[in-house]
Amino acid sequence: MASDIEKFGVDVVYALPHKQKVIHVMVSPGTTFIEAVRQSNICSFFPEIELDSVKLGSFSRLVKHDDQLQPGNRVEIYRPLIADPKDVRRQRAEKAKDEGRASKVTGGKIQS
Repeated sequence: MASDIEKFGVDVVYALPHKQKVIHVMVSPGTTFIEAVRQSNICSFFPEIELDSVKLGSFSRLVKHDDQLQPGNRVEIYRPLIADPKDVRRQRAEKAKDEGRASKVTGGKIQS
């Protein structure tokens, strides 16, 4: 019974654009982030999650799989990026230059 008192709750969170899931699990001190993900059984809802390579975080801060959970943490499971944000910005800037909305020399906005 004493071990139940030591346990604390954490939320394991995963979201897609059209669907999200929050699973509350009770963990013991020393539990790692990846162990909490396994304990939540969230992969039964989202089989595309690859536990060996998935990126994890807590309140938008990346964590390692073997970092230990603390009371108040939450486990966020991050989806892989579809496109590199730097490449997307670069393409948008090139398009603006080609359309005459940005200076071809400085890249800044053209004053009208």
